[in-house]
Amino acid sequence: MRVARLPQRVRNAFVTLVLTAAAFLDAGLNYPGTKDWTFWASMVSCAVLLFRRRFPRLVLVGTLPGLYAGTALVASMVALYTVARSRRVAWQAWFAAAVVGVGLYLPWPISKELTESASDHIQRLIYAVMLSIGPAALALLLQTREALQARIVELATLRDHERELHAQTVIARERARIAREMHDVVSHQAGLIAVQAGALQVTAKDAGVREVAGTLRGLAVATLEELRSMILVLRAAGAGPTELAPQPRLADLPRLVAESEADASLEIAGYGDDGLPLLPEPIERAAYRTVQEALTNARKHAPGAATTVRVELRDDSLRVAVTNAAPPAAAPTPHDAQLQLPGGGHGIVGLRERAALLGGTLAAGPTADGGFKIRLSLPLTAAAR
Repeated sequence: MRVARLPQRVRNAFVTLVLTAAAFLDAGLNYPGTKDWTFWASMVSCAVLLFRRRFPRLVLVGTLPGLYAGTALVASMVALYTVARSRRVAWQAWFAAAVVGVGLYLPWPISKELTESASDHIQRLIYAVMLSIGPAALALLLQTREALQARIVELATLRDHERELHAQTVIARERARIAREMHDVVSHQAGLIAVQAGALQVTAKDAGVREVAGTLRGLAVATLEELRSMILVLRAAGAGPTELAPQPRLADLPRLVAESEADASLEIAGYGDDGLPLLPEPIERAAYRTVQEALTNARKHAPGAATTVRVELRDDSLRVAVTNAAPPAAAPTPHDAQLQLPGGGHGIVGLRERAALLGGTLAAGPTADGGFKIRLSLPLTAAAR
């Protein structure tokens, strides 16, 4: 097992034990004389390193007797590094380095200071400066490096947040542009259809024409209402929930099939006597929109063909199948050809995307008898049911 995979506390304890063992070896092997009180002072200075992370300053003070009177050199350097690494103010680290440096420079007993040569003083001073400044500088350098890394992470987070805000701004502008286009173009055309259908309903003398005109006017008004709701959604631009008109649910399927002006029938399976239960709104709305698009395609591409809508609730999914038979064999008249509506194939693509967002699937294709079938499957969890 690699040390890097161990928990942080285990790694810290392992490092402390290694440093303490190194300090004991340094103090014990370098002790020149008999084991008097200075030897035991050095041993105690090494032992207090076990508490260096919890009490760094007290541990440094505890290592000073072994440094000044004994041979606990490594113990004092480790304690100095711990003090400088403990994220305190910098002057404390340099003060601790000065205290350790003095202990490294002064010999024991101090009376030896008077008998040594100038070269001995200079050499010991160089060692003291190097061995005291080195641990403090290394600890402060690592502390600065961690601060810079934290700052870099913070800047990266701010940069990602700024990019996200910029992307949201661009999306909001595009949504607003689409909303304007929908309002200025689509709603205008649908409004003209409603007005002209209303005028035809009032002025026409034939009862059948008036009925058709009334149906056209009702469809145009319903389209305008749904378009207004979509414009509100687009203009919300992520500003939170928007109060909209009630969205269609599974309970609205009978009315949709009845008003489809197609030879359509509705079959519902898998439900109890209580009727259609309430499922999550996105699932019900996706099922409703699938049936709506399928009926529209049946009217456009197979007028007069029998269409069957089947909704089945299973334990793990909601299944919807819309099947239309082949269109009647009678050749269309020139008048019928003029009434053919354009289709770009985007409806099925949109239904597939809606199903994929809910974790479901949608399949569409011709049947063996020349008809067309759309199959939707949406997964259900226990919470959804």
